[in-house]
Order: sequence, then C-alpha cells, then structure tokens
Amino acid sequence: MKGGRKDNFYFCLLEHFESENRWFLRSILQVRDEENIEGDDALREWISNYNIREMVVDFPLSSPPCINCTLECPGSNKCPVPAVATIRQKTEKLLQEDQDRLEKNPKQYEYDRNNDDLFFHGKDYVSKSPTHHLLSRSFKRRLKRGLIPYWNRPIDFIIWSNYYDALLKLFNQSYDSFGNTGLVIISRFSYLKRHFPKNLAFYEGHTLIILIEMMRAGMIKQAEIKDLTDIELGRTARQTVIKALEKKLNLFIYENDLDLLVRHPRAFESFLMAASGICLRSTQVRKIPQWIGPESGYFVIPKFVN
Repeated sequence: MKGGRKDNFYFCLLEHFESENRWFLRSILQVRDEENIEGDDALREWISNYNIREMVVDFPLSSPPCINCTLECPGSNKCPVPAVATIRQKTEKLLQEDQDRLEKNPKQYEYDRNNDDLFFHGKDYVSKSPTHHLLSRSFKRRLKRGLIPYWNRPIDFIIWSNYYDALLKLFNQSYDSFGNTGLVIISRFSYLKRHFPKNLAFYEGHTLIILIEMMRAGMIKQAEIKDLTDIELGRTARQTVIKALEKKLNLFIYENDLDLLVRHPRAFESFLMAASGICLRSTQVRKIPQWIGPESGYFVIPKFVN
C-alpha cells in the first residue's frame, strides 16, 4: 500500500494444493475505486470470497516504543524500555569493538578501511553482515545516531544489523520503519482492519529484504537487482525474479498473471510479499530474537537457503 486514499494497490493470493504439494497464484486484486464499488469495499469482498486467513503487508503493523509508553521519560539516551536499552548496549559494544581495533593496530585498521571503501563492478555487498568488523563508515554513522524510540522500532536495529550495507549499496536506501510510510497509509489500514474478519492474521515484510535474501541464496544476481529500476530493463528483471521464485517455491503462475506482474511494479512487489508468506508457512524464515518485542512474532524474513 502506497500513496493516498484514492491511490490503487495490489494484493496477490497464493493457494496451496496439498494433493500436488504445489502453490498456485490464484488471484491478483488491483484495489482502486471503480464506478460501482469503492476499492476498500472490493478488498473486503475479495477477502471474504476467498476466505483469506493470512496476509503479508509492506508497512508497519506496530508503533515505536514511545507511542504507547506511560513511563516518566528520562530522554531517548536513557530510555528504560527493555528492548531500547538492549539495543543501546549492543550499539555501544559494536562501536567500542571498532575503536579497540583502531587503537590496537592503526595501520592495519587504515588498510582495512581503505579496502572496504573501494568500489568496483561486481563487488559483493550482500555476503558480509554489517556487524562483522570492519564496520562500514555508513553503518558506524547509523549506529552513532542510535535508535530513536519515537521514530524507530526495535526491528529496525535487527534490519540494520543484517541488511544496512546491502540496502544502501544496492538500492540507495536505509531502513526506518516510518521513513517511507505516511500517516494516511497507517490510518487507512487501521480503518480497513476493523472491517476484516477477526481471524485474519497479519504479517509484515519488506520487498528489498526479500530480494537481498534471494541474492544471498544465489537465486538472482546483483545486476538483475540493479535492472529492476531501469525503465527499459525493468520488465525483464522482474520476470527473472519471478521465475526464480516460481522454481524455488514450487509455484505455478498463469501466463496472463505473469504478464501483469511483469508490467506493474506494484503488482510485482505484492507478489514478493505473497512469496514470503510461502516461506512463513513452510517455516523457512529467519529467526528474529524475541527480546525486540512483538515484531519478532510477525515480521517475516524469508530464508531461501536450505
């Protein structure tokens, strides 16, 4: 979901057939206001008609710690909320380890830093975890800014620790839960959720993290990720990604649906969310530490490596 109330978006429905042990892309819904029905009503009808039980969305399902906090606030640098305090300790530890390496062997540190700063075609940006020393300059700056409890959620730190460098180098993006999410979207979903079935379970995902995990599993190449934003090469790149998921997840897509996914970037992103749902159902997901709070139970990071 992106944009304002009148902006359209897509939902993809995947269904599992146990007899064939295979997934099928059963329906693609483009939610937009039509002459005879509003988009929100069409979505509710679609969920009811197909008896949808689980949904993965691409926007925050929870709030930053400050929103519902009733404690007397000592300031963000002294926040006593357990998850925030743990992140502060982990951040200080990483920065201190980096400083220790610098003081222990300044010349080696400078040599490693210069190598890390090198840029060349085909450089691997996804294999190394940002928290493995040597810390990149950009990741150190992110750590020094710290987690802002009225803006960030604890899950943000987990994503920074695993994907920060790759997100920055491959997509020129960082990650902040509410960096690209407007109040309109959150309010709209809050309204819609009140009209959905009570037994409908919601999960949260992120399209760029899914693509990085596909790269780490060797399913797609870095050049194909770069091509996704190219006007001329984007369609071919999207088809390559879809075909890789189709093969990996034992998924069947009809040709007309494939054509729609390839032509419309938002439909493609919706498909990525649905594909992460397959990984959720098969428990092929990255474990998220429970100490971060509720996000550990519903933030989906697919794991494509067996």
